[in-house]
Parts: sequence; structure tokens; C-alpha cells
Amino acid sequence: MKRQSQFERLRASELYCPVCRKSQPVRERLMLVLPRAELYEYRCVECGASLGSREVSAPPGVITVPSGTSLPPAP
Repeated sequence: MKRQSQFERLRASELYCPVCRKSQPVRERLMLVLPRAELYEYRCVECGASLGSREVSAPPGVITVPSGTSLPPAP
């Protein structure tokens, strides 16, 4: 299990683009923020094609508030 933990924060810098037909640099774009994770999309720098995605879980200790509830006022 320890070996897999090395890849938890892996970020792609290049991916194969089927449109360009070669490995291309990519941009990581934040697509969606969820209560317990963030979704990112990888896009080809050259043609803009979507090449993949990744999900980043919220770090431990982050407090999430169920929808429909309000936070207490700040002191």
C-alpha cells in the first residue's frame, strides 16, 4: 500500500493527444468543486482537446457543512 501512496498527488504534464497524434503538454483546469473533492480536467495546449481528468479528495480535517444548513456568525 505504501507504494500507491506515492501516486496520490500525481499531476500530468504531458499526455497523448489523439487529435494531434502525439504527446502534448497539457493544462489542468478546475471543473467542479464538490463538498469532499475537486474535479480537474486535462486539456491539450495545442488543440484544446480534453485528454483526461483527475479527482482530488479534500484533505482530512476539512469540515463540510451539509446543504441547507447555515454556519454560525463569525465572532
